[in-house]
Amino acid sequence: VQLVESGGGLVQPRGSLRLSCAASGFTFSSYVMNWYRQAPGKERELVAGITTGVGRTNYADSVKGRFTISRDNSKNTVSLQMNSLNPEDTAVYYCNARGELVFRGRDYWGQGTQVTVSS
Repeated sequence: VQLVESGGGLVQPRGSLRLSCAASGFTFSSYVMNWYRQAPGKERELVAGITTGVGRTNYADSVKGRFTISRDNSKNTVSLQMNSLNPEDTAVYYCNARGELVFRGRDYWGQGTQVTVSS
């Protein structure tokens, strides 16, 4: 099983970044996909999630209206479009896959990608 994040980096305030996560080794379409982040000295928090099937989305209040999560089951990828970034968005962002139905209880994580918002 692999989850490989990409797209992180340094961006100025009010800028945009697009994170991607490439998944392999499991039945991607049967997993809820999430993006978490962890800032220095803080607990890991859920940023956005997208379900299987119709792909319902949910967002942390702090990113609603600025971030958009999407998935492509044909390519086994999940993305996070981040707009209007501010310094409080600085964190390591992690891709997470959480199994449903027969895969319930399986939980996979990527290695993380650093996002730094600074002028």
